[in-house]
Amino acid sequence: MRLKGKVAIVSGAGTIRPGMGNGRATAILFAKEGAKVACVDKNLSSAQETADIIKAQGGEAIAMQADVTQEKEAKALIQAVVSEYGKLDILFNNVGVGFGSAGLKVSEEDWDTIMSTNLKGILFLSKYAIPEMAKYGGGAIVNNSSGASFVAHQIYAYSTSKAGVNALTRCLAVGAAKYNVRVNCVAPGLIETPMVQPVMGEKRDYAITTRVPMKRHGKPEEVAYAVLFLASDEASYITGQTLSVDGGVSVF
Repeated sequence: MRLKGKVAIVSGAGTIRPGMGNGRATAILFAKEGAKVACVDKNLSSAQETADIIKAQGGEAIAMQADVTQEKEAKALIQAVVSEYGKLDILFNNVGVGFGSAGLKVSEEDWDTIMSTNLKGILFLSKYAIPEMAKYGGGAIVNNSSGASFVAHQIYAYSTSKAGVNALTRCLAVGAAKYNVRVNCVAPGLIETPMVQPVMGEKRDYAITTRVPMKRHGKPEEVAYAVLFLASDEASYITGQTLSVDGGVSVF
């Protein structure tokens, strides 16, 4: 019960395909650890699936729909959660996409969509979450970055946007410290989620055997435990950091 009495928001708590993504796994784990969880997704039915899983396991959760890249919707979401539960302690900014053509073949539309999705939601949700957290003595924000933020990646927009997540995390951490709000991020590596499963095949297996010291895919639950640590009071003196969850890829 490391989050007993806490109220948490998980954006991107649904999945784009059936299965267990990082957001869903984290929402479920937060609830198991005692948090009341607002499961947020652009697709309400997918968010509701996550909330139903939590309720079936005896946890407390609500499903909410929002496009967090729109400032008005991000603001309304924070206000709705505070109205429902009376406060806000934890925010996991998990919304993100990674698609598009490789290299300079990327279209302007795809570039703009990836940048908007992977960065604006973090900015706007944090903008309105931090003042609410400050009212009750502080809180914790965890952003979802990627191992692609550290290295060159064939999808330029994805790699660049995730590097931006790391930078934005540091900026938010400095600005929010005076309110006792900590801001960190996780950088998952090759995690077996519904978003990446369609591209898992020979190339993906080759990457595992040649690049990952632990020689396997990561699981969403393993990302969730890293997020849990950063969101919990156990990480009370950690802010502005990026924690790799990648089986050792980043040590090369």
